[in-house]
Amino acid sequence: MQVPTTGKTTTLKLYLKEKIVTIWHVIPKYSHVTSNLCAHCAPNTSCPINTEPASHILDRKTPFISYHTQTHSLCVTFFIKKKLLKNIYIFFINLPFIPTEFSPQTTIISSHHQHETMAPKLLMLTAICRLIVIVGLTLNPNDLHLIEPEIQLSINSTDIQSASSDFGKTVTQSPVAVLHPSSPTDITNLVRLAYEYGFAVSARGHGHSINGQATTANGVVVQMTRSLRSPGAPLPVPVVNEKLMYVDVWGISGQAFNYGPQISNVYEVDVVTGKGELVTCTEDQNSELFHSVLGGLGQFGIITRARIALEPSPQRVRWIRVLYSNFSSFTHDQEYLISLHGQPNSQKFDYVEGFVIVDEGLINNWRSSFFSPSNPVKISSVSSGGNVLYCLEITKNYYHHSDLEPVNQEVEALLKKLNYIPASVFTTDLPYVDFLDRVHTAELKLRSKGLWDVPHPWLNLFVPKSRIADFDQGVFKGILGNKTSGPILIYPMNKNKWDKEASVVTPNEDVFYLVALLRSALQNGEEALTLERLSDENRRILKFCEEQKIGVKQYLPHYTTQQEWMDHFGEKWPQIYKRKMEFDPRHILATGQRIFEPGFTSTMKSW
Repeated sequence: MQVPTTGKTTTLKLYLKEKIVTIWHVIPKYSHVTSNLCAHCAPNTSCPINTEPASHILDRKTPFISYHTQTHSLCVTFFIKKKLLKNIYIFFINLPFIPTEFSPQTTIISSHHQHETMAPKLLMLTAICRLIVIVGLTLNPNDLHLIEPEIQLSINSTDIQSASSDFGKTVTQSPVAVLHPSSPTDITNLVRLAYEYGFAVSARGHGHSINGQATTANGVVVQMTRSLRSPGAPLPVPVVNEKLMYVDVWGISGQAFNYGPQISNVYEVDVVTGKGELVTCTEDQNSELFHSVLGGLGQFGIITRARIALEPSPQRVRWIRVLYSNFSSFTHDQEYLISLHGQPNSQKFDYVEGFVIVDEGLINNWRSSFFSPSNPVKISSVSSGGNVLYCLEITKNYYHHSDLEPVNQEVEALLKKLNYIPASVFTTDLPYVDFLDRVHTAELKLRSKGLWDVPHPWLNLFVPKSRIADFDQGVFKGILGNKTSGPILIYPMNKNKWDKEASVVTPNEDVFYLVALLRSALQNGEEALTLERLSDENRRILKFCEEQKIGVKQYLPHYTTQQEWMDHFGEKWPQIYKRKMEFDPRHILATGQRIFEPGFTSTMKSW
């Protein structure tokens, strides 16, 4: 019998409820092959698939069910034509069965035969076939190259190992393969297959997640960095429009009080949805998807391009740090400085952050290089007896050609309104690019000492302004000891700078604080710095906030149950759920976030 195909048939394994129950063939269209297609039939067995005209078989809407005398088994044959792909799929289910009510010469069993013993079993078989047709299939990503040869997946051990962990180094989940896309089309094709066959896909940038959010067990990780280009080709140059002040490119900081977070400065994005559709979105075009992916934790699509706002870059920075021993004065001054966001540049600082100092040692930390090692500043030299200090960090931008006298006057006028410890002003001037690169510079130093690739049990919280003093008493002066292995950032932001339509959630107050405990676990003999100790402190902090009803929201959140996620999103949960059903109905994207359970049967490990 001739069946219209384009080449050799390929035998694959089909997974149904984590058990291999059938062998199936992928038959590309538009060529000819002559063979006994039923893998279970002996050469001389009269199975309908090998005797019926091809046109009859392909046009059937119900399965063929036949009994094989030599193998004593039922063979159910049916077809699925995938509209999104280039192939016709012929499926066989073969189950051992000896029907005593039929003679050994019986070769074809009608699906309409109503024998009281056979009927229930035939009905069950038909139901299984129908279920697969309606619900879909779960395909092991290892077999993707057999279905879509154009998708080049890497199973290189180095790629797999890199994609199995993240910056936090507390969770390990190994993907089946890694995709290094050369274009958005590669991502679209992969996600389309995942939507068709049911396997997880997670996009990974630099892997800066903390709890395995960018990993996926037994799925495919899309490595977005160093991608979107052909092997050996140069990196694509972003399209910059200086007149309209935007840039095409592929968080939050001390400037968020003035400009809002990064997601509030996006004009346009290209998104691959969980259905494998590439969509361009703006505030006015496909706006629901646009708002969904901003702060959406990867749940609604993979962003392949973003157009973001720009401003002219300054050339130099006046970088200032002042110290406080009184928390109320510290927060009062921070809140005053961010309230100036609507004022002219000459009447406000350009950058407002701060950090908590609980360690009896250098006020400097790995996050920035500021104080000179030859002139160490210790808590004991400026503290009035307490064991906690607070440092306000502010900057003033200017240009090479600027007259420094106006800069000095502007800084002095602003500092006069602050209540820091007298004689605790530390100032340095440096190129603007060096200020932006200060964290990377510190990273290189730590890498050279082998202190970077260690576990990072970071905890980032948004704390309402009304409860920040309670948080100080319970955490900074309570749970935390006098040893730390990383900076503890604290600074306020204005809620009106955040887009309320985006998926991210913040405390329901006009001003809220970021508190970021950016600590590293070290095995240097100090119990206070071990992963177990730091992780336990994080749990105690969260428990304290819950018991005291502080009303915190996690930034870069991590939860293990859907109920916890529902509590996190609060009144936004119905909207989040609706968006998920619309843009990723099979729950294939970013499964490492653990918000929605995958909507397909798979071999994924249970979390």
